[in-house]
Amino acid sequence: MNVKTMVIGYRNELVERLGKLVAIKSVEGEPAPDAPFGPGPRDALHAALEMLKNDGFKTVNLDNYIGYAEVGEGDQLIGVIGHLDVVPAFKEDGWKTDPFQMHEKDGILYGRGVDDDKGAVVASMIALKVLRDLNIPLKKRIRLIMGTNEETGSKCLEHYVEKEGHVDYGFTPDGDFPGVHGEKGMLGGFFHSKSQNILEISGGTAKNVVCAKCTARVVKNTYSSKKLSDWFNNLSIEFDVEELDDANRITVYGKAAHASTPELGINAISCLLVGLKEAGMQDPFVEFYCSHFGLPTDGSGLNAKLEDEFGVLTLNIGVIETNGDEITGSIDVRSPVTISTKTVLKAMKDRLTDPNGTIEFPTVVEPLFFPADSQLVSSLVDAYAEVTGDTETKPMTMGGGTYAKGIHNTIAFGCSFPGKDYHIHDANEFVGIDELLLQTEIYVNALIKLNEI
Repeated sequence: MNVKTMVIGYRNELVERLGKLVAIKSVEGEPAPDAPFGPGPRDALHAALEMLKNDGFKTVNLDNYIGYAEVGEGDQLIGVIGHLDVVPAFKEDGWKTDPFQMHEKDGILYGRGVDDDKGAVVASMIALKVLRDLNIPLKKRIRLIMGTNEETGSKCLEHYVEKEGHVDYGFTPDGDFPGVHGEKGMLGGFFHSKSQNILEISGGTAKNVVCAKCTARVVKNTYSSKKLSDWFNNLSIEFDVEELDDANRITVYGKAAHASTPELGINAISCLLVGLKEAGMQDPFVEFYCSHFGLPTDGSGLNAKLEDEFGVLTLNIGVIETNGDEITGSIDVRSPVTISTKTVLKAMKDRLTDPNGTIEFPTVVEPLFFPADSQLVSSLVDAYAEVTGDTETKPMTMGGGTYAKGIHNTIAFGCSFPGKDYHIHDANEFVGIDELLLQTEIYVNALIKLNEI
C-alpha cells in the first residue's frame, strides 16, 4: 500500500477531528491559573492531546501553554510546530455559516481555523499515524508541537523553548508550499493622539488584521457631509451616517486581510480618517493620522518606504479605540527579510513624535532568512515536488510571521498551496478536503527526508 492510499484511508477521521477542533472557540481570552490564554485555547490543546494520546503516542502538556506528541528514537529532534488558537470570527462580518461549526459543501470545509492552522495540525496528526503505519525505522525523534498563542504573541512557543529547548530540524505548517525561506521582520507598535472633533472611535478585531469596520462619533458641522459622501462614493467605499443630537455617528466598511498583505484589504480606519480630512475637518488627530499613515501601506508616512530583492515593507493599522480623552491604535510593520529592524527604526526616528501625537514600537522581531539551497529548505522543497510533481514553484519569502522565528532550524512549510487564497483571518475561511489529504502526504514525505539527513 502506498502513502497516498494510506492517507486517503484516514479521510473521514481527518474531517471528524478537524470538526471537533473548529467547534472549540480557541480565541485568546482572559487568562486564568490553568488557562494562560483563556479557556478556549486550553480546551483546544486538551482535545488535540487527547486525540493523539488515544492514537498511542506519548503526549506532554506544558502548563496549558503548549503541548506535544512524540514518536521515534534518537538524540536529534524533528519538530512539526502548529497552532490551535485562531483569530476572532463573527457571523455578522460576512460569514455564510457559523464560523465555529465546521460546514462541508462539495468537498470544501468552511470554518475558522480549517486552514489556519487547525487543518494543518490535524493533517500533521494523520501524517504521524501514516509514518508509524509504514514501520520506517526512525533514527530521530519527531514531535508534533501544538501551541495556543501564535496569533497573539507566541508566548506559548517561548514557554516551550524555555522548558524543552530548540529542535535540530523543523517546519511549521503555517505558511506556503513549497517552503518559506525568509520571513519579514516585525515591529509592533501603537500611536497616541488627541482629537477635538472625534468624540469616540472604535474599529478592528486584531492587530494583525486589516480593519474591516470602523465607527466614529463626530461633532456636527466640523466637516462637509457632501464632500465626505462624494469621497466615499468615488472610491466605492460603503458607509453609513446616523445623525445624533450633537454629533454624527459614521461607520465605514472596509475589507479584512492579513496584516502581512494589507494591500489586499481596505482599511476602514484609514478610509474614515482620510475621508474626514478630504471633507475639510481640521483636527490634530486627523492631521496626525493622515500625515503618518493615511491610505498607503508602504510606511512612507514614517519615512520607512524600504525594500529588498524579496519584497517591500508593509504597514497596517489594525485596531483603534478611545481611552478617556486619548485615541490609541495598533501598528503592524513587516520589514524586508534582509533589512534589520534597527535600520527600519533608524529611518523612522524623526517621525515618531510631533505636537499632535506619538508613536512607539515596544515589540521588535528580527527577520528570518535561510538560503534557498540550504539543506533544510532544499529537503522540504524536494518533498513537496516529489508528491505534487510541481518543480516550477520555488521557495519564497513572506510578510507573515510564524513560529519559525521563535525556534531554531525551522521554516514555514505549507499549509497553503501556491496561488490559493483560503480567506484566513477573513470571513468564510475554507480548505478542500483533498488539499488536506495532499498536505498530509507531503508532510509524511518531508518527515521521511528529515529523518534521513
